[in-house]
Amino acid sequence: MPVVIAIFVGVLGLVLGAYWTFVLRHDQSEDAALKKRLQADRVTKVTKEARILRPIEQLSGVAQLNTLLGRANRFTDPLQRDLTQAGLQMTVGTLLLSSGCSALLVYVLVRLLTNITFVAMAAGALAAFIPFIYVKQKKNARLRKFEEQFPEAIDLIGRALRAGHAFTTGLAMAADEIPKPVGEEFKLLYDRQNFGMPLPDAMKAFAARIPLIDARFFVTAVLTQRETGGNLGEVLDNLASVIRDRFRVKRQVRVLTAHGRITGWILAGLPPALATALFVIAPGHMKMMIDDPLGVRMIVIALILQVLGTLIIRKLVDIPY
Repeated sequence: MPVVIAIFVGVLGLVLGAYWTFVLRHDQSEDAALKKRLQADRVTKVTKEARILRPIEQLSGVAQLNTLLGRANRFTDPLQRDLTQAGLQMTVGTLLLSSGCSALLVYVLVRLLTNITFVAMAAGALAAFIPFIYVKQKKNARLRKFEEQFPEAIDLIGRALRAGHAFTTGLAMAADEIPKPVGEEFKLLYDRQNFGMPLPDAMKAFAARIPLIDARFFVTAVLTQRETGGNLGEVLDNLASVIRDRFRVKRQVRVLTAHGRITGWILAGLPPALATALFVIAPGHMKMMIDDPLGVRMIVIALILQVLGTLIIRKLVDIPY
């Protein structure tokens, strides 16, 4: 009897195994492939929708901090605008956190080296501005590169107009052909008007994002031509020529003022560097300045004069053009 049961179980297992191998497994593989294709289509559809819908800009990844920063829009809006113009994928909350971490790190290091709380606090306060200075430098570098590439984009749009294309087609060509940062700005401009925003509003938003007089000239020329008519291709050619001439003069001015700017930076950085070196080399001598009330007043007056001198030197070498 047990032998019969074992044979029955073995034969049943062989039959079921063969049935699963040659029938069910094939059907299951087809079902799995169909489900995979359906899921891929669904993911593709969601991805396309996500690309079309522009996500809401977050000031921070933390919900509570994002709400708090959203209420202080007078303070956060300029920071968000600087981050956008700098082309940095960073939130305002990350920037503020970086500032706080820089201040704390420098405070601890200077406190351990000098064992003077006043100096450590001053160094930490100065270090808090390092992330903001970095964002400002990235913004200026991106705008300088934009200003250098902008005439090429205007020439490309003018050639497209002379070839018989529409102005929006010229925007698309500039977005595809010109590298960053001009290409991405024209891409955003083209996408906005393509997805329903009126072209005048999209052009004004473009001028607001790029705080350059050349961008305002471009927007003014296009909007004026749309209202009054005229040869836009010729207008853009003349505008590109004017921008190139201005850019050439700007570089000449920077070359002529290079000596003054370097001298100003050296004069502005020499007193703080000398004071820091004395604090590290001979902290006992500098401690007398901090312990004596007259020394504290002298340090405060020296800092005020240092800031005023830096501003005056910067005003002298900053020639408008």
